[in-house]
Amino acid sequence: MSTPETPQSVDTTSTASADTERQTAGGKVLWHFTMSLDGFVAGPNHAMDWMTGFSLRPGLVEEYVETTGAVLGGRNGFDAHPDVSGIYGGAWQGPVFVLTHHPEDAPPANGVTFLGCDVAEAVRIGLEAAGGKNLEVFSPTIGRQLLDLGLIDEIDLHIAPVLLGDGIRLFDNLGGAPVRLELSNGDDPSAAVNVRYHPVATR
Repeated sequence: MSTPETPQSVDTTSTASADTERQTAGGKVLWHFTMSLDGFVAGPNHAMDWMTGFSLRPGLVEEYVETTGAVLGGRNGFDAHPDVSGIYGGAWQGPVFVLTHHPEDAPPANGVTFLGCDVAEAVRIGLEAAGGKNLEVFSPTIGRQLLDLGLIDEIDLHIAPVLLGDGIRLFDNLGGAPVRLELSNGDDPSAAVNVRYHPVATR
């Protein structure tokens, strides 16, 4: 399961000119990822070694540590990253649920409960375990299913200044209809978000 970790070699002295408001705990279902500019939330085979050297707003990780009550992930991500003790750099501890079609062959893992139910029931179980805090969804596949069911309260993304070119996309829905979103931070919910980058010279 690809889980948020504290990026390495992080400079927290600079912040973006516009950022989201502080995260709050209100029993929300958050589809939460750091995402590359070209829409990938993990590299090939769920690789996460690209998540280094990025600046974060001071206190951002602590916000999620404080407001997250439980985590829901998928089997493919868990098989690639079975050690869930690294969530938010190890600063967060709590119930982790992994949804799988084959819970009977899942390897035992401390703090992890394997679920063989449908996604709506998994959300119900996760929210109950979260105890009034937020349930964070760390799976693109599960997130897409929950979006179709109207069970996602927020899509919470940190866009990293990198183009991966390959890997696991946040939203891969070939042939599907566009999903309209509203921007939660700012006065205009239909506003486009403007970002500007330049390539870093390589030698």
